[in-house]
Amino acid sequence: MTAHSQPLPLQERVEAQGHLIDSHIMEQIFDTVVEFGGRFEVEQFRIGRTNSDGSYLRLKIDTDDAESMEKILSQLLGLGCAMVESGDAELFTVQRDCCAPEDFYSTTNHKTYVRRGGQWVEVQNQRMDALIVVHEEQAWCRRLRDIKAGDQVVTGMRGIRVVPESKERDRLAFAFMSNGISSERQVETAVKQTAALIEQARAAGQGIIAVAGPVVVHTGGAGPLSRLIREGYITALLSGNALGVHDIESALLGTSLGIRQSDGRQEEHGHRNHMRAINAIYNCGGIRGAVESGRLRTGIMYECVKHNVPFVLAGSLRDDGPLPETITDMNLAQDAYAEHLKGAGLVLCLGSMLHSIAVGNMLPSWVKIVCVDINPAVATKVSDRGTGQAVGVVTDVGLFLDLLSRMLIPPK
Repeated sequence: MTAHSQPLPLQERVEAQGHLIDSHIMEQIFDTVVEFGGRFEVEQFRIGRTNSDGSYLRLKIDTDDAESMEKILSQLLGLGCAMVESGDAELFTVQRDCCAPEDFYSTTNHKTYVRRGGQWVEVQNQRMDALIVVHEEQAWCRRLRDIKAGDQVVTGMRGIRVVPESKERDRLAFAFMSNGISSERQVETAVKQTAALIEQARAAGQGIIAVAGPVVVHTGGAGPLSRLIREGYITALLSGNALGVHDIESALLGTSLGIRQSDGRQEEHGHRNHMRAINAIYNCGGIRGAVESGRLRTGIMYECVKHNVPFVLAGSLRDDGPLPETITDMNLAQDAYAEHLKGAGLVLCLGSMLHSIAVGNMLPSWVKIVCVDINPAVATKVSDRGTGQAVGVVTDVGLFLDLLSRMLIPPK
């Protein structure tokens, strides 16, 4: 036996199962071991024989130091590998609020299980960048700021199984979701496939969430989005103060950022119109008061109030006003977003980079995202932040919404 062929000092065995080939997970597993200085040997591999069967992989990994092994295992865990015969998950009792042990396990957005008493327990409220808290044989994702003294959190990498969202051969809109970022030439096809995803979510009783930026109003998308809300195709609206302000400005004064929506010309003294809109809402006691009094009669916010579609307006440092309903405490705004994302089956991100990235970070990987923006970098950033279930449509947001509303709501 040559020196090169001798086993390296440290050795672990991992296993993975699912649609390993279709999702290119197996090649990522192999590449990861090599990239971090390890060596692998496939001990078992069973390929799925039908379109619904998963495959099984068992891998022996050798490294020459503990640091390399730890890096490899942490990467493989996110790809769906679990250590063979690792025992139960290791727990640590938190001593102080918001203070976790250094080796706490940081979650991905994929479905996760922890082993307790030899049984695999599914982790609830799955999201990325959280800790796992275990109590009475149940487990939850919890943000660092929500960790309390006495909580038992999962540490290390043993007794943890991650199940990445796989691309099944017969999955609806598989080609659409795997095409990545499309160009404007494909907008009609993207609209048709988005409409199919919406109908699928509705049929399954899942929520359809719109995450919208003020560009929806600027590009003429307020009317189409209002129709989608009115006809029950949107179950919650998540946005910032700016969308509400410019939607109300458009509804009350016919301008957006002082530009007349009828002809695209600058309104005289139009730069102050958004402040006039905010003032009008305060005089009515809020957006709901403006709707109930008859002051606000059209627009996105009007339809949300009129049809009991919940909305969240998250504040920022640059907000004017802001509107009375705008939540200026970022932790509370994030909590409100997360609450409305529960049970979502599809999220439409419409011209808002920061809100889209934030929402993507809150979602589990099995919730599909369609990110529409004229800037391809926005869709790329949403995907690059770990939101692999996102597909980007590069086009004008107003045009996309107009085509989508026409497809879902045929003219009477």
